Parts: sequence; C-alpha cells; structure tokens
Amino acid sequence: MSGEHGRSAELLAQLAETNRGDTTISRKALTGAIGAGNSELAMRLARRMPLKDLTVDARLLLIADQLRVGRSDLAFQYLTGTDDEANLAFLTPILTAWNAAERRDLGAALSQLEKIPPTALLGPFRDENAAFILLKFRRADEAEPFARRAIGGAGPREARLRLALADGFLAAGDRARALAMVEGMGTETGPARQRILAGKRTGQVVDHPAKAYAELLLGLAADLNRLNNRALPLSMVQVARYADPGNTAGAVLLALLLEGQGRVTEALSVLAAVPPSDALAPQARDTIARILVDEKRFDEALRLARAAASERDATVSDLARVGDVYAGMKRYNEAADAYARAINLARTQGLKDELWPLYLLQASALEDADRWPETKQALHAALALAPEQPLVLNFLGYAKLERGEDLDAAEAMIRKASALAPDDASITDSLGWALYKRGRYADAIEALQRAAAKDPGQPEIHEHLGDALYASGRRYEARFAWAAALVTAEDDIAARVRLKLDTGLTPATAAP
Repeated sequence: MSGEHGRSAELLAQLAETNRGDTTISRKALTGAIGAGNSELAMRLARRMPLKDLTVDARLLLIADQLRVGRSDLAFQYLTGTDDEANLAFLTPILTAWNAAERRDLGAALSQLEKIPPTALLGPFRDENAAFILLKFRRADEAEPFARRAIGGAGPREARLRLALADGFLAAGDRARALAMVEGMGTETGPARQRILAGKRTGQVVDHPAKAYAELLLGLAADLNRLNNRALPLSMVQVARYADPGNTAGAVLLALLLEGQGRVTEALSVLAAVPPSDALAPQARDTIARILVDEKRFDEALRLARAAASERDATVSDLARVGDVYAGMKRYNEAADAYARAINLARTQGLKDELWPLYLLQASALEDADRWPETKQALHAALALAPEQPLVLNFLGYAKLERGEDLDAAEAMIRKASALAPDDASITDSLGWALYKRGRYADAIEALQRAAAKDPGQPEIHEHLGDALYASGRRYEARFAWAAALVTAEDDIAARVRLKLDTGLTPATAAP
C-alpha cells in the first residue's frame, strides 16, 4: 500500500516459505514477485509450486524461462491449466512455429502460422511472425509482403516493429528493404536511415523464440491495457522483459503501466535505464518528459528536454520534445517557437516526410496561443506536404468550422478526412459537428453517436452529441450525453457542460 512493491514481494515470499501448504499465499507471493520485476525470486517460487496450482502469470514466466535456454519443446507443458483461466493453449501455433524454425523446418513453421485465423486472438501477430521467421532464413523477398501488412496493423507498436524488421532485412543482406521499413517513422526516420546506411543494427531483431514470445506478450499486454485490465498486462510485460531484456519497447510499456498505477518513481527509473545509444531512446525520453509534465514537475521536464536539444548531435526529435514540454506547461508561444526550430532542422537535413507532423504540432501550439492566421499558415504548409493526410484535413477543416469560416470548404475537408480514416473517433466527431453547424441535426446525431461508441472517454464528443440532441428537441437524452461528458471533462469543457445541465443550451453555453 505504501508503494514498496519490491519489499512487499520479498515479505510475501518469506510468508509463502513458512506456509508451503497454503496455495493462496504462494500464488500471491508469486504474482507479487512478477509484478515487482523480481524474476529471480519469481522463478524460485514458480519452480516450487505444483504444476496444477500455477497461475496464468506463473505459466507465462515458466514458458519464457524454457524459451530463453533454448528448450522450446519443454515450454508446451505449461500451456494447459486445470481451469479455463489458466489455459494458454491459444499460444500453441506461434510457439510451435518457432520451435519448427529452430529445427530449420521453414515449411512446418509457416504451416503452423497459416492455421491462425485472422480474427483469432493471435491473428494480428501472424504476419509479423511469418516475416521474422522468413528473415531468419534470409528469405527477404518472401518476407516483405508479410512485413508490410504487419506494419499496417501494428498500431502503437509500429516504431518498434519497423526497427525490428529493418534489423531483420539488414541481417538478411537486404539494405534496400531495411531502408523501406523505417520510412514513415516521423522524426526518427532520419537517424534510423543513417544507422542502416552505416550497416549498424539496432539490436531489435526478432530471430529467436524467446524474442518472438516477448514481442507477442507486449502486444497482448497493450491490447488488454486498452480494455482496462490492470493486473495481467503488468505481469505480461515483466515476463516479456525477462524473456527478452533487450526489448526497449518493453521498458517503455512497463513505465506507462507503472505510471497508470501511480508508481511514478519506478516508471522513471525503468526509463532512465534505457541507454542513450538505444534506437528507442528518443521514445523513452519522450515518455519521461510527458510523465514529468503530468506530475507538474515542469522544471525537471524542461531541463531534460533542453539538455538533449543542446547536444551537438541533437535530432529533430530532441528539438520537438522541447515544444512538447512547453505545450504541456501551457506556454504555447514558446512551444510554437521550439517546433519552428525543429522544422528548420528537418528542412536542413532534407527530412521531407517529417515536416508535416511538425507543422501540425506547431499549428496546435499556435491555435492554443490564439494566433489563428499563423495557425492557418502552418496547417496549409502541412497540407501542401501531405494532401491525403486525414489528421491535417481534419484539423484545418474543424478549425475553420469553429470560426464559421468557409463552411463549405471546411465540411469538404472533414468529409475527405472521414473517408480516409472512417474508424477515427475524433474525425467522425468533426463530421458530426460539421453537420450540426449546417443544421442537419438527424445526420449529426447519427455521426456523433458513432463517434461516442468508438471513443466513449472523449468528453468533447459527448458534449457535441448533447448539443445536437438538445437542438433537435431531444432534451432528456441531451442531459444524459452531457452527464457522460462530465465523467472525463476538465477545465473549460467541464464548466460549460455544468452550465448546460443547469440552464440548457444557450449561445453562451454552446460548444465552439
């Protein structure tokens, strides 16, 4: 309860030692050791427990241990438990595939992966594992389509996956495809490209069953965390780090999970251990800066960001981080200036693909600083570079919509953004709000309800839905939508919604 999770795990282990017949205490001690990241203690406890008493996280750990020492054949004994909760049989195809790959049987490995239905729990991981196994056999041309599909569905794991695949192609002797893998990494594209041209690998390659297992656990943990499952994702990430200590993405995800549980000191400690030379070090520094800003430790965040930006070999990412910190501090003019410096460096280095996201960040800071003409200029610069980018189209369209400026063009931009990204809740919200502004309440409500279903935690969407419902005469339902907005709303939105709940929708309380 006091946050000393490492000490708690040790005390629970002592208690389990003196009460060996008590399965409940043994399980709690084992889970505590895994959650605290004390793998040595956890392994000692797990090996002592009967197989039938092992929990899910204990089974995951023992599988990792066998894979680490090259005994993937012995890992299968831990897949099936005595009840559904401890049953991990769904992992069988990927473990079997990598076991076959280790035996140099490529056909059997790919055959196992083909058995995984696209809609199954492991479906999103099928293509990346096929790519990694093919690269292990130096079959770069066959691996490429799998790699591209894997990147397309990677979500928040995209940067890590791009680096791992680039390493794989480089190891297979295909520099051209390695370079193709890192295109689209934003401000990190340049440094990644330079490493590949120099023939340097990042160490992120997935070429062993233990590494593939760690990657799988990290992906599953991220998905579970989005479903608000708190305990198991943390254990899965700790097991992943035991399976593959060199996977920096595991450190970043662990820090985010620890922060979510209020374990900020531990989170920062995990991130501080990431070496500056690591390919994902910028991501770790970004996370440190964001945590410090969230904790209102602004001086530390700014000191960290400025120190990296003042280095002789500072990257575009380092300069942009200063802007991120200033934006978090609500010092928007300084944030805009910092992003301008990042833009200038990107131009100097010829990093064209990195420019539009930087213009988007600068536009956001300028808009918050109430500098609309310059905001519009930055957004048009971004649009010129990325005319098919839904984020840019949505930002510019919605900004025009808020100001009642050129409504036909604004709606057209938002419609195009929605067609390009139909599953993006924020863009669907913008479309609904555009329809509302044009007086098409029924269509607006339908779009806003879809947006709210996609992202129920976004207060702006619920406020917009409430306004549209109220304007259409459905005032009782409007109150429910506004009440939903208040669950997560802060500052101006919360104050405005409370007024609406008291007085109804008026020109003074309407969302902009």
